[in-house]
Amino acid sequence: MSSTTKRDFYEVLGVDRQASQPDIKKAYRRRAVQFHPDKNPDNPEAEDSFKEAAEAYSILSDQQKRAVYDRYGHEGLRGGPQINTDIFREFSDIFGGGSSIFEELFGDFFGGGARRRRNTRGADLRYDLEITFEEAVGGAETRILIPRNELCEKCAGSGVTLGTRAEACPTCGGHGQVRYQQGFLVVARPCTQCQGTGRFIPNPCAQCAGTGHVARERELTLKIPAGVDNGSRLRRTGEGEAGGQGGPPGDLYVVLSVAPHRMFRRDGEEILLELPITFAQAALGTELDVPTIHGTQRISIPEGTQTGTIIKIRNKGVPRLSGSGNGDQIVVVNVVTPQKLTKEQRSLLLTLGELTPPPKMGERVSGTEKSFFEKLFG
Repeated sequence: MSSTTKRDFYEVLGVDRQASQPDIKKAYRRRAVQFHPDKNPDNPEAEDSFKEAAEAYSILSDQQKRAVYDRYGHEGLRGGPQINTDIFREFSDIFGGGSSIFEELFGDFFGGGARRRRNTRGADLRYDLEITFEEAVGGAETRILIPRNELCEKCAGSGVTLGTRAEACPTCGGHGQVRYQQGFLVVARPCTQCQGTGRFIPNPCAQCAGTGHVARERELTLKIPAGVDNGSRLRRTGEGEAGGQGGPPGDLYVVLSVAPHRMFRRDGEEILLELPITFAQAALGTELDVPTIHGTQRISIPEGTQTGTIIKIRNKGVPRLSGSGNGDQIVVVNVVTPQKLTKEQRSLLLTLGELTPPPKMGERVSGTEKSFFEKLFG
């Protein structure tokens, strides 16, 4: 922008030539809020107005430059003023030293987020817990030890020795951020000296070495609801890592894995059991006591039962997490062919074989197909 096209700086800010420094600061504040690029994205006219206001303020806020400008105008500034980079460091002071208005509008852009970073929420924790099949189905209560960082009780989480106090970080001046000039804009990055806290502790607490946290193990009682499964997550609010500088603690997530059972398998809310029976029981029919996760249940095996026959036992499966009853137990019958026979058994079977007609072509022969579990699981 050449000197012949520049507007009068007082006109830009909307103040008269006798305006005081506080009036000039207030006027600049109004225009900075009105035309800031964050509030006017993809608006080149607003961006030009913002730059124009910043340029005007950089001159009129400097008593020496203002005196030159009042006497000689734009030409007296020798080719145009250089924008004062300290203007952005002073910007938060213009808005009341970190007022809610400033932080709401500009957040971390000018470093206003440093105060929020000090009050940080603690990290969430994960704990992997293996439980038995019975515990997953019926529920349980167990105790677990959680390693985590807790607030140091000696310094109440402040990190400083009692009777002393923290100071502003000398590198960032307590802002928690260091600002770099990139063209017209100023970019803020977390201060590496204080890790974005804005604090310097000359006398750190001996117990926590100034961190405000100490590593401890906490014992918790955990209630496992009936019906959980592999991968179920239980959340304990506030049982994670301690927060920073008075921030809230994180949460604890307990991830469950269920150990396999020697007899039962699970399919959703159903429990599967493969039941071996003899050829005589299958042919003649019988009644048997069958194990379930809820106790023993007596069932009837009809005459002529074949391998793979399914018998359903109602409400003997997994409790529904919704609380609306249980699933079912599925009993899959497996007719077992004996591998060794006595002479009497062999004689009886030979007689039976002579009396029993052979199955027709295409008719399923008992024991020749894969079992239900082989089909279902592999």
